[in-house]
Order: sequence, then C-alpha cells, then structure tokens
Amino acid sequence: MQPAITATDYSYPTQRQELAAALRWAARNGFNEGVDNHFSIAVADETGRINGNRFLINPYGWHWSEVTASSMVLCDAEGNVLEGDNTVEDTAFYIHSQIHINVPHATVVLHTHQPYVTALTLLQDGKLKMCEQNALAFHNRIAYDNAYNGLALSADEGNRLAGLMDGKSVLMMAGHGVTVTGPTMKEAFNDLYYLERAAMFQVLARSTGGNLLTIPDEVIEKTASQQQEEMKVVAERHFTALQRMLAKQEPDYLL
Repeated sequence: MQPAITATDYSYPTQRQELAAALRWAARNGFNEGVDNHFSIAVADETGRINGNRFLINPYGWHWSEVTASSMVLCDAEGNVLEGDNTVEDTAFYIHSQIHINVPHATVVLHTHQPYVTALTLLQDGKLKMCEQNALAFHNRIAYDNAYNGLALSADEGNRLAGLMDGKSVLMMAGHGVTVTGPTMKEAFNDLYYLERAAMFQVLARSTGGNLLTIPDEVIEKTASQQQEEMKVVAERHFTALQRMLAKQEPDYLL
C-alpha cells in the first residue's frame, strides 16, 4: 500500500520529485521514445555550489511513465554514479554533462525526440517561424544545429552541441530532436510543452500547402517581450498543476 499523500506534498517537491514529475508528464504528452531520451537537473556539489559537475538524470532502461524520485541517478562530470542502483545511457551523459558545465543558465536540460519539433528539424528550412503566439515566446531564444553528426558518444560532441547554444535556451537539432534548457524545471518544462504546441501548429499549417502568416517585426518584438514575463507566471502555475494532479493520480512518483 502506498503511503498517504497530503494536500501539500506536491507544493515542496525535491529535485528528484520534479524530475520524476516532468518525465511522467512528458510520457503522457507523447514526448517519449521507448526508453530513450533524457531529462536532467544539476545539483549542488560538496561545496554547495551548482556548477554542472553533479546532476540527477533518469535511469537508463526505464520507461518515463514508471520512474520515481528514488530511481533517479546522481552522477558526476566523469560519469561516475554517486547515488542510485541504475546506470546512465552514454549519449545522455555526453550531451547533458557538457551542457550543464558549459551553458551557465542550464540547471535543467531536457532532450527529446518529441514528434512535431522533431518533424521541423527534418526540413531543409527547419526553423520555427515567428508567425504564431506560442512561437513568439521563443523569438531569439532558439539555436540551430544544422549538421546531424551521428550519436553523441564523446565529450567532443557534447561540447560541440553546448557551444552551438551561445546563450540560447533551446537547441533544435537537425535530423535528431530538441534540447531545452532552463534555470528551473518549471520554466524548462513549460518551454518544452509550448515549443511542441508551436511546432504542431506549424506542421499542420504547412500540411495545407498554404503560406504561413507574416507578422510585422515590431509586433514580433512587442509580443516576445510580453511573453517573457507572462511565461514565468504560466510556468509556475502549469508545473504546479501537473504535480498536483500526479500527487492524486500517481502518488508513487514521489517515492
């Protein structure tokens, strides 16, 4: 029998619980691919600083819908497992470790092959167009890797990907998928969700054969500025709601 979950348990999640919640909701949204892809969150080292040298990541071989807070793996910058009985997938380590270390704002790193964003990365002009309200939240926030380079099985490849971000929050990866980063899980997961929505609208619009809408530059800049503040509020409320529902429907994620 699972322990009782009180009404306030979801309000003060640990980093492990946030990671488990994000993975389970990503699976519900269809962002997962088998037991592949990976989410991570940097944690403080022995000095009390968060510098990317230690991070929690989902265990290799587990479906996102079954992960729990305690199943997460804590590893260091060399790939050593510091806590947990599970292992880290090689490409997960090389991508996440280098981004955590080399991208200052990347406390959270989420990498998926989610359908609609990945579909855009398969196009020759695979960029998210600034033609719709959700997309405008990502104006000047997306970096593009235009050269698929095989599996990320070395620190060099991880470094290459990190270097492409150049201060951006999102990396759309040609022929591969997307990596979304952020200072908190709430903000990163919210971006992941709304990025997929924006991509879905554009893939559907393109499928009609019609031309995408053109929005004046001044409206793009204005809306992007508005979205920058609005999305912070949305992120807090959105992720809290997801945790609240999970605590009622799948309380074992907290364990």
